[in-house]
Amino acid sequence: MTVGYISGAYGIQGWVRVKPYSADADALLGAKTWWLDKPELRDVEMMQAKSHSGDVVARLMGVAGRDAAEALKGAVVQIARSHFPALSDGEFYWVDLIGLAVENMQGESLGVVSDLMDNGAHPILRVAVPTVPVEVQTEVQVEIQAERAGGKAAAEILIPYVDQFVKTVSLADKKIVVDWGLDY
Repeated sequence: MTVGYISGAYGIQGWVRVKPYSADADALLGAKTWWLDKPELRDVEMMQAKSHSGDVVARLMGVAGRDAAEALKGAVVQIARSHFPALSDGEFYWVDLIGLAVENMQGESLGVVSDLMDNGAHPILRVAVPTVPVEVQTEVQVEIQAERAGGKAAAEILIPYVDQFVKTVSLADKKIVVDWGLDY
């Protein structure tokens, strides 16, 4: 599972700086094998890692010197799911929510979760709005899309991932139900 990316070198001895996709980097710190996609997908032994200013800095087998570490800049870091900490009931990893259909309490489809982002206070669902062919759109859909985007079709809806708006998440049904109207 993708957990972050290498943002550059750290120091002169070949350490890399990793930007984790989660505020909790325990999985990165505990996994002894990472998969990097640069120059091609391969496994790398993680020799040492520690948290540093919200990032993770790590020493990887076969990466000697600053130039070798800089060459990995932009590489996506993946680890085995077995290294992820166990979750409590009602908790989900962000990666599990991507691709789930989102509908409101009235049963209207809002789109599909394309990504999540953290604004500091709480996560936000980024919902890709489906492209409905104009000939199938209702008058209300056309009006709502025009309102949302100033005359252009809306690309996404941002929904705060808080109990007030997110009512149910079902990984089995691949669906999230939200208290969110088409006209928001």
